Amino acid sequence: MKIYHKSSCITCKKTISELERLNSDIEKRDFFKDPLSEKELTKILKLTGKKPSELIRKRDKMYKQLNLENNEKTETEIIKLMVKYPGLIMRPIIVKGNTAVVGKPNKT
Repeated sequence: MKIYHKSSCITCKKTISELERLNSDIEKRDFFKDPLSEKELTKILKLTGKKPSELIRKRDKMYKQLNLENNEKTETEIIKLMVKYPGLIMRPIIVKGNTAVVGKPNKT
């Protein structure tokens, strides 16, 4: 299992702690320190089954600065922006096998 995260993100920290508590074998990657390539992000997005526009973090300052709410960008353009500004990527991203889950995990 791989988890893509931001070291200072509280949700990411909680998720990693929970996975470690469950003795999950996880590989961690801070995508702010070790950025995702366009190809990597595209592959992860495909594993989620969602469009890039569905996984934009709207609370990030770049979301407002780039006026993404009112801007008609293609999915390819959104991926390029996410790579350039990783704060736009919803996190954490958990990849296990051929599936990826993004954002705050649901409590069950």
